Amino acid sequence: MVTGVPRAQAADTPPRRRRDPGRRERILTAAARLAAHRGFHTVGMADIGAEAGIVGSGIYRHFGSKDAILVALLDRVMTRLEDGSRDVLARAETDQETLSALVRDHIRVAIEDRSVLAVYHREVHTLPEEDRRRLRRSQRHYVEDWVHALAPLRRDLSDGELRLAVHTAIGAIQSTLFYRSGLAPERLGELLDTAAHACLGVEPAIPPVLADVNHG
Repeated sequence: MVTGVPRAQAADTPPRRRRDPGRRERILTAAARLAAHRGFHTVGMADIGAEAGIVGSGIYRHFGSKDAILVALLDRVMTRLEDGSRDVLARAETDQETLSALVRDHIRVAIEDRSVLAVYHREVHTLPEEDRRRLRRSQRHYVEDWVHALAPLRRDLSDGELRLAVHTAIGAIQSTLFYRSGLAPERLGELLDTAAHACLGVEPAIPPVLADVNHG
């Protein structure tokens, strides 16, 4: 004999509403787009909802607060960079190939996730201390991957000089976050690739293949 909720009562119980995973992504995309133009802390939940085509109160089904949206945004872009670095380290065969692949993966992120990466640079310092430290730690580990690949190629540089070269190269790539050149993604990628390798003082391993980059 099956026990539980009587059939009549069960029939009257409304089905549990399922969360739409696509809605969460629309919220993050909308928040990144608004924050990149206006600054995150000038944007309200109602603004984000309107941009995403969602009633403002509906956002709370996915995020408990506006700060939670910011943390999710910054986690997402840092995770993408870390995953790209991990994939490069697993597949590249030489230090030169590793370094060039790291450069080109970062260029892809800077072009495709331009809004989110711009928000990262503008807002990471506003996060709660624990989240800020966690993201900064991830950022340091990411930079170390570049330094380890560059060191055997630039034995003429001290440790401090290696790190300066890496930060300069990443900065050159990220210059596109705050300046809209109007260039096609392919041409923009080529120029950023040349600039980053020049900062590192290393010849590219292979010609850049960035034609598949979408302009974000």
